[in-house]
Amino acid sequence: MPKRKAFINKNICVACGCCLKVCPKNAIEIFKGIYAQTHDDKCVGCGLCAKSCPADAIELTKN
Repeated sequence: MPKRKAFINKNICVACGCCLKVCPKNAIEIFKGIYAQTHDDKCVGCGLCAKSCPADAIELTKN
């Protein structure tokens, strides 16, 4: 069964940090204050980050 992962669209992300605050696995960081990025090895695909993103820059994908 494919595992879900969070994908952050760097062109839409505004680096607000909302996703950081809700991620239970600390799988997201803000890269150089420009956009958020995920650490695939930590992401469990829970979807909390996507639900919290005000810019709708995060979607869950199947790997």
